[in-house]
Amino acid sequence: MSTPRSPMAPGSTVPRRSLTPVSGDPVAVPDPTRAVHLQFRRFAGCPVCNLHLRSVVRRHPEITAAGIREVVVFHSPAAELRPHTADLPFAVVADPDKRLYREFGVERSPRALLDPRAWLPILRAVVSGVGQVVRGREHLPSRSPHGGRLGLPADFLIAPDGRVLAARYGEHAYDQWSVDELLDLAGRLAPAPPPAPSPATGKP
Repeated sequence: MSTPRSPMAPGSTVPRRSLTPVSGDPVAVPDPTRAVHLQFRRFAGCPVCNLHLRSVVRRHPEITAAGIREVVVFHSPAAELRPHTADLPFAVVADPDKRLYREFGVERSPRALLDPRAWLPILRAVVSGVGQVVRGREHLPSRSPHGGRLGLPADFLIAPDGRVLAARYGEHAYDQWSVDELLDLAGRLAPAPPPAPSPATGKP
């Protein structure tokens, strides 16, 4: 059964707030100096989430160089999420009450798993995830994850002034922006990050 959706469409404004990640310092959303890629995932240890996030980790230097800050939200409690996120180089936020999910209109639905387009990515994720668990690089998810297994992903690119530049509501469990799509959107829509200070003068 789907939750009611009030889409956060391009042109909407995201109110400023500080989010507390499961580790590290609070993060401002919107970020005053760069675009934020706010992505909603599913539950802690979700295999298809991990498959996607590994691609984000591999290309994280490109993402930050493009002036984008990654902030990832899961609907698991922080204690359940923390063991799965220790090595991620970006902020991961626990939202077990799904307050952010409701605010951004992010759904849950049986089609998360039943859509045939999700089956091959799910198979790849499970096979890859088993290997990662055997190597000690990932942990198995809970048998009964908090918030269930039927969440749908969503992506938002948010400008420093709070405007939603682009949004994507996933139609199945592995329906999200790829890193290439994110970088293309940022290159076309996001304001350029400020130049780095000169080492000699401290000025741009």
